[in-house]
Amino acid sequence: MSQAPETGTGAEETVETRGDERIELLRADTNNDGRTDVWVVDTDGDGKADLFQFDTDGDGKVDVTMVDIDEDGQPDEVVDGDGGLPPEQLPPTVQV
Repeated sequence: MSQAPETGTGAEETVETRGDERIELLRADTNNDGRTDVWVVDTDGDGKADLFQFDTDGDGKVDVTMVDIDEDGQPDEVVDGDGGLPPEQLPPTVQV
């Protein structure tokens, strides 16, 4: 029987990941404001995503972090904020 992922309440929570790397597999701008809203990250170099981060309010900062430590498609931990793993901020993109 699977358990619901842990959900935190503090903005300064940290999460455990499979590794110490931050290999961004995908960055997406889902609301077309020129800033990243979704980060999909591989932390152990195996090419599989195990860290997922979301900007839910459009301010360009991570609001929710999910970790899938065993890479089974089910989040093992969900916390508010960047989980201690903030992404590198890129300048906004320009729509042409």
